[in-house]
Amino acid sequence: MNEPQNLASTKKTTQVHRQASKQINFRVSEPDYLKLARSAQTLNLSVPAFVKKKAQGARLVAPKIAAQDAQNITHQLAKIGGNLNQLAHHANQGGQIDPQALKDLQNEVQRVWQQLT
Repeated sequence: MNEPQNLASTKKTTQVHRQASKQINFRVSEPDYLKLARSAQTLNLSVPAFVKKKAQGARLVAPKIAAQDAQNITHQLAKIGGNLNQLAHHANQGGQIDPQALKDLQNEVQRVWQQLT
């Protein structure tokens, strides 16, 4: 009769091709890990990415804008871009652009600019 096959032996092994083929593991104390985690979070990096960059001697500079603020500004800029595209589309179709709509758009850009400075 048929014997059950060993499925593990029939599986093809896949080899992972990575640019960095060596892995380094080390342990740190809880206070040291928390310090690394805070520094990594400030730079919007994971702890391993932060430690790797520091080990490579990279000069890490804290972003001028917090991650949440950057996300908010990105959302605002996307809305402004959508409004600008609508106005441009309307103008390209031969329509009249309301001067107040342009002024509102300019004011919105100015508010975002103030957040960046």
